[in-house]
Amino acid sequence: MQTLRHIPCGQSVTIVKLHGDSPVKRRLMDMGLTKGTQVYLRKVAPLGDPIEVTVRGYELSLRKADADLVEVI
Repeated sequence: MQTLRHIPCGQSVTIVKLHGDSPVKRRLMDMGLTKGTQVYLRKVAPLGDPIEVTVRGYELSLRKADADLVEVI
């Protein structure tokens, strides 16, 4: 399983599945991270947390723990 946390900078991926308990999944979905959505990894902070992605035309910062719940291909 490959997650958003392990994608190299500058790569685009597609979301396959969201993991985690219901409140966390709902929060990620409310931010626009849903199955089938294209995500582009823009940059990673110097210490690796957070990461910045472009999703649905806007920039979104995610903690590594949250990015680890997003399965991608």
